[in-house]
Amino acid sequence: MDLYIVAKEIILNYGYFGIFFLSMIEAIFFPIPPDVFLLSSTYFGLDPLLSTVMATLGTVVGGTIGYFLGYKFGHPIFLKLFNEKYLIKGEEFFNKYGVFGIVIAGFTPIPYKVIAWLSGIFEMNLCLFVIATFIGRFPRFIMVAYFGDLIKNLKIGAILAFFIFALCLIIIKIKK
Repeated sequence: MDLYIVAKEIILNYGYFGIFFLSMIEAIFFPIPPDVFLLSSTYFGLDPLLSTVMATLGTVVGGTIGYFLGYKFGHPIFLKLFNEKYLIKGEEFFNKYGVFGIVIAGFTPIPYKVIAWLSGIFEMNLCLFVIATFIGRFPRFIMVAYFGDLIKNLKIGAILAFFIFALCLIIIKIKK
C-alpha cells in the first residue's frame, strides 16, 4: 500500500490523535518513523506546533512503554523483535554515552524503539529517560513540521543535516 495514501487517511480521519498514536507505536515497534506522518499532517492542514506536541507526547508515552517492556521482559523478548547485534551495540552505546545517547537517538535516524527497549533492559533512570526523549524528539519533530518540505526540496536540507551532524559530534566529543 502507498505510504502517502495511508498517511493521508490517518491524518484526515484521526487528526492529532492519529499523530499521537502513530508516534506512540513507532516508539515501541512500528517500522515507519513518525516524521512521515508529521510532515503529512502539516501538508493536510493540521497545525505544525500541535502536531509536533502530539508526536512528541506519543513518542514519550510509546518510549516509556518500550522502556517498561525492556525492563520487565528484557533480553528474550528484545531478541525476538530485534537483531542481537542491536543488543551488543546498544550496550556499548549506553556505556559510552549514557543519557546523552537517548538525546542523540531521539534526534537522529538511530532506531528510537531499540533505544527505548534497551533503556529498560539496562535499567536507565526512567525520569532521565523521559527528559532525554523529550529533549531529543521535540526539536527533531518541530523541524520536520515546520521545515520538512523545505528540507526535502532545497539545499537547506544538506546544510541543516550538516549542522545536525556537527551538533551530534560535539555532544559525543563533550561526553568523551
